[in-house]
Amino acid sequence: MKALIQHRSLRQRLSWWLALQSFAGLCLVCLAVYLVTEFNFRDRQEETLAQKENVIRHLLADGKEHRNSEDLAHKLDDFLVGHGDLSLEVTQADGVVLYAHSRNQNAKTVWRQRQFEVEQVAGSASKSLRVRLSLDIQTDNQLLHRLAVTLLVAAIGGAVVVSLGGFSLVNLGLAPVRRLASQTRALSAGNLHHRLDGGEQPLELVPLIDQFNALLARIEKAYSQMEGFNADVAHELCTPLATLIANNELALRRPEQTDMREVLASNLEELHRLTGIVNDMLFLSQADRGVGARRAPVASLAAVAADVLDYHEAALAEASLTAKVVGDAHGAFDAPLLRRALSNLLGNATRYAKNDSIVQITFKPSDEDRVLISVANYGDTIDPEILPHLFDRFFRGDPARSHGQSNHGLGLAIVGAIARMHQGEPVAWSENGVTIVGMEIRAL
Repeated sequence: MKALIQHRSLRQRLSWWLALQSFAGLCLVCLAVYLVTEFNFRDRQEETLAQKENVIRHLLADGKEHRNSEDLAHKLDDFLVGHGDLSLEVTQADGVVLYAHSRNQNAKTVWRQRQFEVEQVAGSASKSLRVRLSLDIQTDNQLLHRLAVTLLVAAIGGAVVVSLGGFSLVNLGLAPVRRLASQTRALSAGNLHHRLDGGEQPLELVPLIDQFNALLARIEKAYSQMEGFNADVAHELCTPLATLIANNELALRRPEQTDMREVLASNLEELHRLTGIVNDMLFLSQADRGVGARRAPVASLAAVAADVLDYHEAALAEASLTAKVVGDAHGAFDAPLLRRALSNLLGNATRYAKNDSIVQITFKPSDEDRVLISVANYGDTIDPEILPHLFDRFFRGDPARSHGQSNHGLGLAIVGAIARMHQGEPVAWSENGVTIVGMEIRAL
């Protein structure tokens, strides 16, 4: 059973990522605020303890001012007046408590303590006092707790608000994509000439629209060519088929007046023509699928051209033409394919060249391991508008189709296919009565 493909929504992904990013950013900001506030509280608490320590050291340093514990307690009580958040304990070195003050304590009291020793001097005698000073930081901790809760709620609330806004913005931002989808849904085989409208689209979508419109143009051209190709194939096949049918019907109606050998010979000629069309179509189909040339070392292309000229010698003599080969080249080529291309080019030149003129086959090596193979003939100049279509299938430059029985319009299309199979391209020029048709291919 075919597994179902789950498509992930771009809108949901962007919205979730924006929500997570917003929450993370707000959390970092809130954490920074909390840490800075806590540091300031801690620094203020340490500063308060340091100030009180200096005062206590001054009070305890001279033992003459408080001869007994009552004097000491009285002075320390005076010191602690108005400081309900302080707690103080003074003990001697032997552990005897001289003073203890721990007002306003409860179960939630949190102390920050500082312990230190004071050398108390009384005349020549001195003794060490241990002091433990405590500061109640419960209020600061409660404030920090409320601040943490407030910041957390603010982070979550801010992330929710930003996420909702982000979802709306993403939905609004993807509206052009939905409009493009609507335009593409309206396309069909009957309106391939339509193009996507990129006038009101964002700048980021313009390259995609341009590429898609270019693709539509190529598809439209290919579809038109396919329709024309189908019509041409039907037309080319109808002619020999109609001839076969007519010959057979005539032979059946008048068997006594029909020479069966002549009928069979005519039918065989038409069957050969059908076979040639089908074989050429199969070859072009293979070339379109990307089949490459089977290259092998060729020492001389001029020698290959000489073999082709021998084959066309009778046709050239009948047309009162002479042929010559100019230049030479070598490399790795598919020799049978080049013979076929040269034969098609030479046959095309023979049909349209003026009598008593020269047909010239030229091989011209160029830079980057490429070779220009061309066949030139003297005749009527071809209209520049026709030149780009010379290598189209079933295209004939002769509207009268005077060579229709021997030429079905695939010869130069095969030349173009052979050029592409050799990583090249077909070429054609025509001016001042000289027409040059050929191909520029890569020689490995």
